[in-house]
Amino acid sequence: MCSFIGYDVAVLGAVGIDTNIYLPNGEIDFNVEANFSENLDYIGQAGGYAARAYNSLGCKTAFIGFIGNDPLGNFIKEQFKKDGIDISGMMIDPLGTKRSINFMDRNGNRKNFYDGKGSMTVEPEFMKCSEIIQKTRFAHVNIVNWTRYLLPMLKDRGVIIASDLQDVVDPEDEYRCDYIQNSDYLFFSAVNFPDPQELIQSFLEKNNDLRIICGRGGEGCIYADKDGRKYFPAVEINRPVVDTNGAGDSLAAGFLSSYLLEGYSIEDAILRGQIAARYCCSIKANTDDLINRFQLNKYFDQLSS
Repeated sequence: MCSFIGYDVAVLGAVGIDTNIYLPNGEIDFNVEANFSENLDYIGQAGGYAARAYNSLGCKTAFIGFIGNDPLGNFIKEQFKKDGIDISGMMIDPLGTKRSINFMDRNGNRKNFYDGKGSMTVEPEFMKCSEIIQKTRFAHVNIVNWTRYLLPMLKDRGVIIASDLQDVVDPEDEYRCDYIQNSDYLFFSAVNFPDPQELIQSFLEKNNDLRIICGRGGEGCIYADKDGRKYFPAVEINRPVVDTNGAGDSLAAGFLSSYLLEGYSIEDAILRGQIAARYCCSIKANTDDLINRFQLNKYFDQLSS
């Protein structure tokens, strides 16, 4: 799959160390000082999940993003090097490595507390980023603020842009407009919209050439473009749901690697993305063991027959 001289994908986004807090009763007892829990640390956040997901699927992956000049940043850098992810696009955030705290319920859902450090103020090193961007097939872009400054460069280089809006709250959110208007592929979670039809329509009105993939968790997903909508039911595999962190990132990685790099149809690429997302939900606080290409092919053969 990865015969291209350069990179199959460049992930532009946020990486950090996440701490997942699993409460035995699923809730915090605010009547007492101490709550007993299982606390697990791992490399996470949208860029961390996406980069490691593509890499696990056999894609030649480059990462562009910020870490701190601190032990956590050094750990991420060394792990990415060990993975085989190109880290020449890593830059230093003077405020340190990003952190997230995720309070997890018994169904694997979360309440997230995100510390983005200098994400709103840092600016990318354009020369360093250009050296990667000019050698990549497509870019997977997270909506961390500094990535918007690289959108014109991606457009000028003719790079396919896939942006992940994550959980949209307001369809007119100005923060996300640059990504909607400049992307070829758009991913978002409909967790805040039981019926996302109006939201999808508002995105297409802003950019009629978009191909949209809307993740709906247990309700499946929707593919939409200017020609219409297609609904896909959720998939089930023989692994329990324990942690939904990274599901959307895995959906995007499974779909884009299958559609853009391997030539699968939209329908089959959606299924492969859903399998990758569902598999991700069976992994507890860990991006080391995301689905690989062999496993994805095996589940795909079972579910598409």
